[in-house]
Amino acid sequence: MTPTFTPLQNDAVLLPERLVDLLGLGEFGVAGEVVAAFLGAFLVANLMMAMTGVAGPWAKRKITAAFTDRIAVNRVGPFGLLIIVADAVRLLSKELIIPDGVDRPAWDLAPILIASTALLGFAVIPMGSGIHLADPEVGLVFVFAVASMTSVGLVMAGYASNNKYSFLGGMRAVAQNLAYEIPLIVVAVSVVIFAGTLQMSEIVAAQAEPLLVIAGVTIPAWYAFVNPFAFVLFVAANMMEIGRNPFDTPEAPTEIVAGYQTEYSSVYFVLVFLGEFLHIFLGGAIIATLFLGGPAGPVLPGIVWFLIKIWAVFLFTQWLRSALPRFRIDQLIEVGWKGLLVLSFANLILTAIIVGVIA
Repeated sequence: MTPTFTPLQNDAVLLPERLVDLLGLGEFGVAGEVVAAFLGAFLVANLMMAMTGVAGPWAKRKITAAFTDRIAVNRVGPFGLLIIVADAVRLLSKELIIPDGVDRPAWDLAPILIASTALLGFAVIPMGSGIHLADPEVGLVFVFAVASMTSVGLVMAGYASNNKYSFLGGMRAVAQNLAYEIPLIVVAVSVVIFAGTLQMSEIVAAQAEPLLVIAGVTIPAWYAFVNPFAFVLFVAANMMEIGRNPFDTPEAPTEIVAGYQTEYSSVYFVLVFLGEFLHIFLGGAIIATLFLGGPAGPVLPGIVWFLIKIWAVFLFTQWLRSALPRFRIDQLIEVGWKGLLVLSFANLILTAIIVGVIA
């Protein structure tokens, strides 16, 4: 049996264009297109935030408990699911405490920037089943550009908090992000060499071709199969880039209280927490798009396969969180500059040679 891997599933038409036709907004001209674009962005943003709402308060606890042989939340609602509502009410109802001496504009903007930059990245990600907001020719550049802006938010939070532990956390965040963003982008360039484009939909489409057939089963040309070395490097760099345990040195509670987020409470803490998990899902979405065929998969709709893949990445982050101790900041930076950076350039050169020979 040969399964059919349909990468985009009629995604040639973008979601805002579909909404224009569905809601009859075409007669309003540009205004109708703007309304459709905002509505599409609203739907995608709420899908991602809903997943984050499940992942943070509930799934993270359940997965960690399963790995460490403990019982997680199980008293609030069936399977403890209502802890999501309980935590939301608890955190949002707390008083917003503003410490003395903070730089208010920067301190106020930092949580918004941390959360919003991750949401912006999903604008160019093809999710399958017609859910794709925009498809610029430089989509891959855009998603890395907006994701890297998180570093600005972390520095703003650390500097503006008027707290030495927050400041240390912000500086650690910059050092860590610089050490791993460069290998991350260099490995992504090797995918661009294979695909011959920066356009996200075209990168996904390039992986739809069959790589080989084994016992009647088609193995698709996903770049995780074509270049597993690049896939491993990218996943490793992404894990350290998103800064979750055991790579959470910018917030390391046992060393610097909570780092850049020490002085945040109430809704601001929720935004910082939301931003962390949104970046985990954005990292999973980039991995799925560049190496796992995006929304491609047999039988099930594209959006289902896309969500399965990014939840698999989330599960992997939680496994690492439970399996490995936290790295020291000097160890983490050394691995980035002396290890992953060198290997990423080696992978780039090897990829260029292979593609050049094949061409």
